[in-house]
Amino acid sequence: MKYAVLDFETTGNQSTDEIIQVGLAIIDHDSTISQVYSSYVKPGVPIPPFITGLTGITEEDVADAPSIDEVMMDMVPLLDDVVLVGHNVAFDFNFLQQALDSCGYLPFTGRILDTMDFLKICFPSLNSYQLGLVSTEFGLSHDRPHQADSDAEATALIFLKCLDELAELPLITIQRLADLFAAEDSDLGWFFDALLTERESQADQTDDAGFVYYRQFAMRNEDWMDILPARYDAEENPLAKVSFEQFLDQVRENLKEKLPFYEEREAQKIMLGQVEQAFAEDKHLLVEAGTGTGKSLGYLLPAIYSSVKTGEKVMVSTHTINLQEQLRERDIPLLTEAVPFPFRAAVFKGRQHYLCLRKFEHKLSRRDFASPKEDSITAAQMIVWLSQTETGDDEELNLGRGGDFWETVASESDSCLGRSCPWFRKCFYHRAKHEASVADVVITNHSKLFTDIQAGHQLLPAYERLVIDEAHHLEDVAGKHLGLHMKYFSIIHTLTRLFKDSRTGQLPNLRLQLGASGAEKASGWMETIDSIYPALLEVKENWDKLSELLFGLMTERSDAAPGEPGQFVKRLLPAKRPEQWETLNLLENQIHVTISEVLRKGERMVAELKEEQDDYGIDGLLTDISGLFKDLGSERDSLRFFMKLDNEETVYWLEGNGHYRSKSLQMYAVPIDVSEQLKAYFFDKKKSVVMTSATLTVDKSFQYMIDQLGLQEASEEDRLLTAILPSPFNYRDQALLVIPRDFPSVKGSVGDAYFVNTLVDSLAESAVATNGRMLVLFTSYRMLKQVYEPLKEQLSAHNITVIGQGMDSGSRTKLTRRFQSKDASVLLGTSSFWEGVDIPGDALTSLAIVRLPFQPPNHPLVEAKSERLQQQKKNPFTKLSVPQAVIRFKQGFGRLVRSSRDKGIVIVYDTRILDSYYGKYFLYSLPGPKMEHMPLSQMVPRITEWLEPTENGADPGAAKGE
Repeated sequence: MKYAVLDFETTGNQSTDEIIQVGLAIIDHDSTISQVYSSYVKPGVPIPPFITGLTGITEEDVADAPSIDEVMMDMVPLLDDVVLVGHNVAFDFNFLQQALDSCGYLPFTGRILDTMDFLKICFPSLNSYQLGLVSTEFGLSHDRPHQADSDAEATALIFLKCLDELAELPLITIQRLADLFAAEDSDLGWFFDALLTERESQADQTDDAGFVYYRQFAMRNEDWMDILPARYDAEENPLAKVSFEQFLDQVRENLKEKLPFYEEREAQKIMLGQVEQAFAEDKHLLVEAGTGTGKSLGYLLPAIYSSVKTGEKVMVSTHTINLQEQLRERDIPLLTEAVPFPFRAAVFKGRQHYLCLRKFEHKLSRRDFASPKEDSITAAQMIVWLSQTETGDDEELNLGRGGDFWETVASESDSCLGRSCPWFRKCFYHRAKHEASVADVVITNHSKLFTDIQAGHQLLPAYERLVIDEAHHLEDVAGKHLGLHMKYFSIIHTLTRLFKDSRTGQLPNLRLQLGASGAEKASGWMETIDSIYPALLEVKENWDKLSELLFGLMTERSDAAPGEPGQFVKRLLPAKRPEQWETLNLLENQIHVTISEVLRKGERMVAELKEEQDDYGIDGLLTDISGLFKDLGSERDSLRFFMKLDNEETVYWLEGNGHYRSKSLQMYAVPIDVSEQLKAYFFDKKKSVVMTSATLTVDKSFQYMIDQLGLQEASEEDRLLTAILPSPFNYRDQALLVIPRDFPSVKGSVGDAYFVNTLVDSLAESAVATNGRMLVLFTSYRMLKQVYEPLKEQLSAHNITVIGQGMDSGSRTKLTRRFQSKDASVLLGTSSFWEGVDIPGDALTSLAIVRLPFQPPNHPLVEAKSERLQQQKKNPFTKLSVPQAVIRFKQGFGRLVRSSRDKGIVIVYDTRILDSYYGKYFLYSLPGPKMEHMPLSQMVPRITEWLEPTENGADPGAAKGE
């Protein structure tokens, strides 16, 4: 086959736009790039500035370029008898057809392939499928992104890489893919059919390097029952006569051999000792460890030592899946080589993260696809991924829009056949569960910790010692799990999986099989199914109505960005219900009655069928349906619990966003105070709980955390250790905090014209001084919006890009990536950017904090906690608002210095930090940066001076005093 890889640069993406550059790379029959044709094209319209910014193509470049007619004369012969390839090919193909038409040629009628599809299928775990990022990942030279010839060549190289990858796949996987696409008459179907014919004609088919073949899939995972504990045949305990210090000495030696630059940091040394002491003395520990302390090793080494020495498992819990992955990918492999004896550390996540192979097989054989084109690609991705994955964990997959597909094939307790499942020995979830049961250290996440409590400790293996990383999130996660959190789609997904239309859904599947079985009782069951359909539709209609009415109760919050979950909020008070609550209750009651009726009929039918039918195919289906009925029942009960609004200890509220309106509805019912429950579940029950985070203290005191988490009693009984670790960074030389003391102040979430103009001018000057590389943190989205356009305008003259959350499309991760990929840019973010954004090195030089990050006092949970404190005659501002804001401020500050080589500036525009009695708590809580305040006019000169590298590395401002 001969391929022509096409790329156009255009004046925009509308049909009226014009081509300004053409790139065409020809791949010959021998899979080499035989030629690259490229040319500028003179358009009939001016090039918009943002296109010049994106591509670098200017009016001068195209001034003397050939017309589209001349370019087509060169191109058309090259397109003879080729398969057309492009990255997001539909875009280029439309422009090609227009150009052919306008120049009097016949349209292109050959085959068309998209490298996007190929990348997803061949490399299901790539982080991004964007051309530039993929080129970097594959180590391909792509020196001029967004220039057509460079793009076409990069796309051609990527396509060849995909073909190489397909050649490595086992034949059975290719057969699966060909079968998957055969049903649709598409060019992908044609391609895989041709590939299969070619592969089957090859004489040598022994390509089973390391694959396990099972039920027509090529896989990597052996039977999990063969996995044994790390030291099952060891005569004696490797730590029997070894002290913790001796163990550490051996580990240090091994680490030095592995990592020539390894140096133990003072802070890490203290942490190792503290965690070990807490474990040895059965005490709890609060330890604040800032960035760069190496806290993962600080708790993992004592955890390994303790579990191996005592034979008791240690549980480690992180807040985010990201950190769990980091421990799996980076820290555990390192320790496996450094620890002088074998040990096992297992990662164990929530069940929905693991693929259920039975459901996946079932879905493929049924072609049970809600949106055929997208679902086929997702299914193909997963067929290839099965030949690579050992964990079956969805975090390894880049599913893009395939999230709905995943939900239908994820593992679930209610639809698990257990030992009677043909996939049991290969099951990813049971494998993870078994690995956790034979491991010394189990790494899970806060969410799973609480799901386990709710499931009566059936999910996690038993443990007495627990490490909680990112512990400042524990209270929040506890509230959401120990309370109720329900979404619009919770109910919708269950309904559509039962019945979407007469062809799609588990009930139609069952009806189909009953119809085909010819069993005499089948017609009765089919009648039952037919009578359930309209009831499910009625539930959906009423739920849609109820969601819209609930959404209508909410008001918009000024501090949230559009599309953020909490953009619209409404607290519901048991004593003061909204006036239309009766109407809402009637709707809820109808939903409740209809669901109960469906469950009564449905569960009786499933029970009868289970007695009658022994056929496995239908057995799996019945388990799935029965699981969905259980889900529907618990959603019915949750909705009733929420709508009753009758618990004084609970805060009830609604959240949503403007993008998806009532479809974004979320309902919360959260205990006002979870400290008692945390105490009961963890601090009273467990021998030792170690909590660590970069932000646990306020003004060098742990009291706020002790109160919030229910540690008061442990503290009084001398069962609580605390430690604030010294920072490994030299903050006095690495970070300068400046406060313009004459900066105007602002009330509320919107700035007046004077405030906004002063802020924009100052941000622009500072951004020019630091050459962009600036993150600006707002507490109110409205203010971000006020600043965005004028700042963009001022900085465009200096070629500095401004990226705004909610203003430019994309998730937090996408915006952060864009910020990192551009040398000179300023990123404006609100709440979600205050933590968890990691931008190491030169990409971030300055951080501007516009306002101190106080939670909006009207957030339902903050409001309820404040009322509770007032009842106890305590001051909510000093007891709650200030500590919360200080912790968030420290998180924000932590974005700046991520390594010992980073150097940066923090500007705090909120003069309350100087003028108010509570300002000192913010300043004293920071890890010792150089702090200076000055008139606004002196700020930029000071920043410029401080950032200049000096001859001997001394700080030019040191002589001036503070």
